[in-house]
Amino acid sequence: MPADSDLSPRFQQELVALLGQEGALTGQAQREAYAWDNSGMRHLPQAVALPSTRAQVADVVRLCHQASIPVVPRGAGTGCVGGSLAVQGGIILSLQRLNRMLTIAPADRLAVVEPGVVNADLQARLAQHGLFWPPDPSSARSCTIGGNLAMCSAGPNALRYGATRQWVLGLTVILADGSTMRVGGKTTKGVVGYDLTQLLIGSEGTLAIVVEATLKLAPLAQARRTLRASYRTMEQAALAVAEVMSQGDPPLALEFLDPAAVTLVRSQHPDICHPDGQALLLAEVEGSADEIEHQAKNLAERLSRLDPVEVVIATSAEASKKIWAARYALSPTLTRMAPKRINEDVVVPVSALATLITGVTAISQETGVQIVSFGHAGNGNIHVNLLTDPTNPAQKPKITRALEQLFALVLELGGTLSGEHGVGITKRDFIHWELDPCALTIQRQIKQIFDPKGILNPGKIFARDETLETNVPHFP
Repeated sequence: MPADSDLSPRFQQELVALLGQEGALTGQAQREAYAWDNSGMRHLPQAVALPSTRAQVADVVRLCHQASIPVVPRGAGTGCVGGSLAVQGGIILSLQRLNRMLTIAPADRLAVVEPGVVNADLQARLAQHGLFWPPDPSSARSCTIGGNLAMCSAGPNALRYGATRQWVLGLTVILADGSTMRVGGKTTKGVVGYDLTQLLIGSEGTLAIVVEATLKLAPLAQARRTLRASYRTMEQAALAVAEVMSQGDPPLALEFLDPAAVTLVRSQHPDICHPDGQALLLAEVEGSADEIEHQAKNLAERLSRLDPVEVVIATSAEASKKIWAARYALSPTLTRMAPKRINEDVVVPVSALATLITGVTAISQETGVQIVSFGHAGNGNIHVNLLTDPTNPAQKPKITRALEQLFALVLELGGTLSGEHGVGITKRDFIHWELDPCALTIQRQIKQIFDPKGILNPGKIFARDETLETNVPHFP
């Protein structure tokens, strides 16, 4: 079904009957607002549905199921892989109006929320009870809990607390035919039947649509300290990460900036890195007020074993805020630097981090593609940013070659193609490079069981051609 085709008058009338004129958007300008996400790609939906209740979500999905029309769930549109775009037309099902925090239960350390709740808003509410939800993507000020769950997006805190799926106890979802299913519960232990909760997290809206989530919470630490360490080379910084992670407790966060990223940050924050530093590590520890200074000094000693030009412990909350502000300014700065930024989120074992960084430099030099890398070095999750101009046809084959070389290198090192962005559109033609053929077949069968008509977020995760390509690199 073409993305720019009109829906039948009858379908539009039924959609309006379910949601009202203000909840069923069919105008060109209205639909255009939902045609984009952070990937920079554009796919115009045929209509936008804005339900306000769980029952309305079910009604819209049921209507689409009966008419065999694609339905694409969407949160805030902050994703980087086109996961919330209507690539095969159909309806964008925006969950932004399902934004209630239904239950905050400090005694049980859980919260029950709707998918449209913004991550930062939830954190502010939880902080009143001395609690927080560990997943903290860099887009936390605008991304929604539903989007976090759909893509299993985490952020720096994943180093100490683990991935998003570890902080979800249960879900209520709408299935492809409009029926409701509850999985999981409110307890931290439970082994009755298959764990469908974990299956649905990270499924990118292709199996079901989350309308309620029960989240596990953690206590806020009494104190935090932020450190920065500058190194002369990327290799030194990468080896320092491996040194830190091989001994003792992991820090709360351990972030890496390559020389290109350091140069960008320096242009706006001159004091962020020592003048002789070409690579930068940002780290944070947390703990009780009595032990935090010892933890910070211990980490500083571990960071100092690879001959840094500087290791600094922030002495105030304001200094820490400035350090992290510089890190989070990178993404918008890169967006302004080039017409298009391809933000890959590959992961390798920490021991292979230095090899990855060296390899990325070689790929940039060989292909002529400008690459800036930074990210969550403590768990080997690096954001490799390829800067390009899509209006220049000569750049397209260079970008393709650079991506293929990057993905091949990552898999040779025992890594994975995505740590938190997901597959979406951008990686779907490469997943057979990583997944075992038997596992890929079973995943397709799972999709068929949940969504026999193929209406839930079609065109995502799996390659368009059901016949896998033969040019798959060999990986040990």
